[in-house]
Amino acid sequence: MSPPISAGRIRSTLRHFLDNEASGGLVLMAVALAAIVVANSPLAEGYFHALHVYVGPLSLQHWINDALMALFFLLVGLEIKREMLDGQLSSWSRRILPGAAALGGMVFPALFYVGFNWENPAALRGWAIPTATDIAFALGVISLFGSRVPASLKIFLAALAIIDDLGAVVVIALFYTSDLNLIALAGAAIVLATLYGMNRSKVMALWPYLVLGAALWLLVFLSGIHATLAGVLLALTIPLKLTPGTPEATHQESPLHHLEHLLHKPVAFVVVPIFGFSNAGVSFAGASISIFWEPLTMGVASGLLLGKLVGVLGTVALLVKLGFADIPAKASWGQMTGVAALCGIGFTMSLFIGLLAFDDPTVQDHVKMGILLGSVASGIIGAIILGTFRRRA
Repeated sequence: MSPPISAGRIRSTLRHFLDNEASGGLVLMAVALAAIVVANSPLAEGYFHALHVYVGPLSLQHWINDALMALFFLLVGLEIKREMLDGQLSSWSRRILPGAAALGGMVFPALFYVGFNWENPAALRGWAIPTATDIAFALGVISLFGSRVPASLKIFLAALAIIDDLGAVVVIALFYTSDLNLIALAGAAIVLATLYGMNRSKVMALWPYLVLGAALWLLVFLSGIHATLAGVLLALTIPLKLTPGTPEATHQESPLHHLEHLLHKPVAFVVVPIFGFSNAGVSFAGASISIFWEPLTMGVASGLLLGKLVGVLGTVALLVKLGFADIPAKASWGQMTGVAALCGIGFTMSLFIGLLAFDDPTVQDHVKMGILLGSVASGIIGAIILGTFRRRA
């Protein structure tokens, strides 16, 4: 059993995490808006052309989506492992409410999407697009309310989004994998086994993991499994040294904490904004208002806006009603409703899944439109609700 976490340590870790994620979310909002403006300006031709310029064996967009985003998934994996072993998800009592809410927040958006696209089998491939919550965007919005929103609710949102990311990783691995290259897959398994052996042998130097991690990325890329999953697999092998009774400063010496600290700001302020800028650009040239009523667009938008709200809030209400969990401390049901709405902001991971689900640029534009529509509406509605309701004393 993991040692208990002091209140001071929770505040320190949470503040550091939220500061990075919230600020990164605000940057991401600006970058997404810039991408849309550029895509509908005289610079549009150069913008779209640059993304398809080949640099070596891959286009610039593929380098961003397959290689650069592996760092994002590496950070996601590190956060999941740390929270599971030494954080807000380190016990089942802490996992049950955000975990169940995350599950409900994945099932119901998928059902809304399928409901709109039931008669189009090709479109059903995108069922997972509205199931993701963008932690940076959501925390960026909630940070605007400062102390008016209790810390317990911010912890709940962060934990839910982390579990949501884990679910998205599993979905990508199971449902968005192309034809497998068994030789490359076997090579990846050998490298992964070597990384695991290094962990068990208590190898604490970080560089051997990173060198083998690069080889793992290449082999996973060649295997047909999406290369970014190599980041999560590598993260699970990075050692987290826990010594019961020692202060947090000692934990920070762990390779996992060290790598997480190194990656936080570059990922939040460089990697994710570059991904957002390169993928959020939607051209409205020649588009009619009817695009907003297309089943694909409406499926994504309604899944994010309504599916997330119903799934997250409904699951939390059910667990509290049955006595399995308590609502986060000092949070009102109105504020919980606002946070459930914010979970419908699904920008980064939703875009990523959408690009995996569909190759047709026209279909991708419908997906992006649905993501933007659902995410913006969720953010605005969530902010209005949070601004209306007060925390409990």
